[in-house]
Amino acid sequence: MLCYRAIREGRYAVGSASQWARETFGDIAGELADIIPACLLRAHDRARTGHEGVHTQTLEAYGHGLYAAQYEELAVGISGLGEAVRLQGRTLMLVRGHLIYPLRYAKKDVPVTAARLRRATGFRADLIRRHGPPPLQQAFDLDWGELDDSEVHPDLELLPEDVRLVLVAYACSMEKGVMRIEWGSAELRREDRYLIWHRHEPLPTRD
Repeated sequence: MLCYRAIREGRYAVGSASQWARETFGDIAGELADIIPACLLRAHDRARTGHEGVHTQTLEAYGHGLYAAQYEELAVGISGLGEAVRLQGRTLMLVRGHLIYPLRYAKKDVPVTAARLRRATGFRADLIRRHGPPPLQQAFDLDWGELDDSEVHPDLELLPEDVRLVLVAYACSMEKGVMRIEWGSAELRREDRYLIWHRHEPLPTRD
């Protein structure tokens, strides 16, 4: 498996980065593009090992383990390139004004355009609405009640308003591992909770 420690130590050639990535992260864009997939591959391995250790018939151990491990691996892998910030009891990385946020959107290999949140409210939804890109179209004039933008999750007060969000969306299952990773920026469509991507680009998934 590609190891992000090898990348950081110069034992692995850092790949090229797209124009969008260079505009977003500058001269560390290529390094991030290789480190982030390595972190998610490592998180999957840890979650699978945990599941095998408890011998449950359900995938609860894998799912909970992956959720926790994704943040931990990204925090370790990106340390030195950005600033750590604690949100909802998890360590997230703020890199050159952009918050890197992992999102497992599917358990099978489907396009990232299929990504959809489970809920239209809560921390994740508020994070995307507040720090994602402005909507491409004006929202319909509907009564959303509890979706009042003035009432955001309290943890978001820890982030400056000018921080931009970079979503790292990936498809992963215990049996098949990490099948697809893309990063980019997206808004949240309220009526059906789908992510509307303004920009998304694939990241390599190397074993």
